Amino acid sequence: MTVLPTILIVDDEQRSLESLFRILEDDFDVKTALTIQEAEQILQQEWVQIILCDQRMPELTGVEFLKQVREKWPDVIRMIISGYTDSDDIIHALNDAGIYQYISKPWHPDKLIPLLKNACQMYDLQRQNESLSVELKRLSTHVDESIIAKREKLRDNYLLKDQLTDNGEESREDGIVRTSESSMNDVCETISRVAPYDVSVLLTGESGTGKELAARKLHYNSLRWDKAFVVENCGALPDELLESELFGYKRGAFTGAVDDRIGLFERANGGTVFLDEIGDVSPSFQVKLLRVLQEGEIRPLGSGKTRHVDVRIIAATNKHLETEVREGRFREDLYYRLAAVSIALPSLRERKIDIPILAKELLHNAVNDLGKQVSGFSDEALVCMQVYHWPGNVRELQNEIRHMLIMSNEDELGADLLSTKILHATPNVLLREEIESLDNLADLEGSLKDRVEALEARILRETLIRLRWNKSRAAKELGLSRVGLRGKLERYGLEKIEQLDVNSNEVAG
Repeated sequence: MTVLPTILIVDDEQRSLESLFRILEDDFDVKTALTIQEAEQILQQEWVQIILCDQRMPELTGVEFLKQVREKWPDVIRMIISGYTDSDDIIHALNDAGIYQYISKPWHPDKLIPLLKNACQMYDLQRQNESLSVELKRLSTHVDESIIAKREKLRDNYLLKDQLTDNGEESREDGIVRTSESSMNDVCETISRVAPYDVSVLLTGESGTGKELAARKLHYNSLRWDKAFVVENCGALPDELLESELFGYKRGAFTGAVDDRIGLFERANGGTVFLDEIGDVSPSFQVKLLRVLQEGEIRPLGSGKTRHVDVRIIAATNKHLETEVREGRFREDLYYRLAAVSIALPSLRERKIDIPILAKELLHNAVNDLGKQVSGFSDEALVCMQVYHWPGNVRELQNEIRHMLIMSNEDELGADLLSTKILHATPNVLLREEIESLDNLADLEGSLKDRVEALEARILRETLIRLRWNKSRAAKELGLSRVGLRGKLERYGLEKIEQLDVNSNEVAG
């Protein structure tokens, strides 16, 4: 059953009340009052949305009464209906009583009813607005608490841990996985020492080595951990767009700037700005960055005023900036401002001993993201991954593991799921040398006989791995008899990779 909105009609003329009642009763719950006292009693007892009051009343004018209503029941929509159109009455009604509408007699039902319905909608909107305002006040507190909780959770993920695990085999510091013999130990030690001090840091290393991860670790272990951490890839944007992103802009600064925009430096005020690929910025923009570092000031595009910002800058590059400085492509003064401390992150091929642990950690993350469960890697797969040189570093390893997980139909991820380029890098046990690729035969050394044998051994091993060491299938694919295949395996000393010593120089080197 639909609940009709309640309207109170106040008029000292009985006929006028009856007329309005008949017109409005189908659309409203109509209450009537001949006197001010009756009207006040109804207001105290009923939930009234609209008051429709006559202006000329014997006790008080309609404006004077509605002024009192405004003080006691401010949410009620107040309207005057009168046969008199004195301009002073209208002005007082609007100013003193906050009247929504002044209706002149004679009124017409086709106009009056829609007007009252609109007034009811406005009443509902006012109530919703008040409710939302209360919720927003409550929400603001919850939002503040939620933001703090999330930042604390992030900080927990990136907090420094000075010790390895009890067995000394591994440590997961904010995703930077290492072993007791890892080259990442020195990196983690440097980050631990530098993080608390408010100095600029330059992170160097190949793409995919974890520079952003190291930057987050620096931030969440600093005194600025509870403030913003923002990231900008400087190599992906032209100068003007990069300037607008970092410094912001004023409305009308350029075509399309329809509103003011706050730049990343201001958003990160009190926190940390991570500038990735800093080596790719132009010389002209280097001057603008230098001002921020020297003066702590920015000037938004289109603005004549500078703004002070307090940020810590962490920059990263895969270029050798000292060479860039010598050759005049990077400002020397900016370089020394950025590189108060410089930290070099090793490539994955320089830390092959970490690959088994890192692969397991990346697989754990992939399982959580993709929702597909497996038990882990075969020993053969892990050794193949240790041999490969990983030009794309950790990012390439992550992509390879996700591909293996998606393509797998078994509980264990075997070497047969690895890409061909990784299988090509598998060592030849007999010749004790790595052949980088079947496509680059110039890397093979020795006589023609030696080169052919090396190539044949590689093809045999790759085929066996791909076919999960099923010798019958391998012999059929290669056009050999089982006896012939067995003879070649014995000749080349080929065996399953898990039987190799993964700590030997041929694998870890």
